[in-house]
Amino acid sequence: MRRVGVAAPIVDVWKMGATSVEFLRVERSGGVVTVVMSRPEKKNAVNLAMWHELAETFTSIERAHADRVMVLTGDGGDFCSGADLASLTGGDTLDFMSDASEAARTLHAMTIPTIAKVDGVAVGAGWNLALGCDLVVATERARFSQIFVRRALSVDMGGSWLLPRLVGLQKAKEIAYFGDMYSAQEAADLGLVTRVCAPSEIDITVDSMAERLAAGPARALSLTKQLLNTAVDGGSMEQALRLESQAQVNNIGGEDAAEAKAAFLEKRSPVFGARAALSGAAG
Repeated sequence: MRRVGVAAPIVDVWKMGATSVEFLRVERSGGVVTVVMSRPEKKNAVNLAMWHELAETFTSIERAHADRVMVLTGDGGDFCSGADLASLTGGDTLDFMSDASEAARTLHAMTIPTIAKVDGVAVGAGWNLALGCDLVVATERARFSQIFVRRALSVDMGGSWLLPRLVGLQKAKEIAYFGDMYSAQEAADLGLVTRVCAPSEIDITVDSMAERLAAGPARALSLTKQLLNTAVDGGSMEQALRLESQAQVNNIGGEDAAEAKAAFLEKRSPVFGARAALSGAAG
């Protein structure tokens, strides 16, 4: 798979365990990297510095081949209340939006599976950060809104691209035009939340999903993600078949496929290796 060309990592001394930048915590365990947005006094509203940190952190994770799955979550009982508009001063709006857009772009470009772990509010740019992940797991008390119109703003952080693909154009317009608040179950019914669970169960639910993905065949998962993303962008059946063939050639030539075959013949569970740099992939 073609790797995204990116700058050097923000922190090149990250090891297993936990590290921090100013507004994020980054925790690593068993191939799962958890990024915690940490401005709990602001319900994790994102200021200019945090947008920059998110973009650089997503880029760093994409380059760290030991990271096989990313979980994105918030500190203090909320996911993210959106952009911190109060932190804006007169001259930095363009910089603010540029860094916000870069955070959305680098999240979308990640080739590993990503999970949003949502409790409390996920509104505005915060909801679109969650929707930028592959899977969204929410507690029953989570609440979601494309709140932009209530602030006399239009949708950002990729929401105008994500929503129509997830719910269709007409429903996306309804969600964006009114800025209504949706419960976790209402969002799940629309296909915008993958799983809803009790607050007491979200840790074990997300941990289980992340651990299963981290133990899976990294190359095949990454290629599957790219194939599905390409297909939803409007590719033809002929293109999908061509890209699938290229991906399978890539898979079959890899160590994970050899291990899966050996495990099948030996009647045992496969043990897949660390994520390796991918090349010559679908796309």
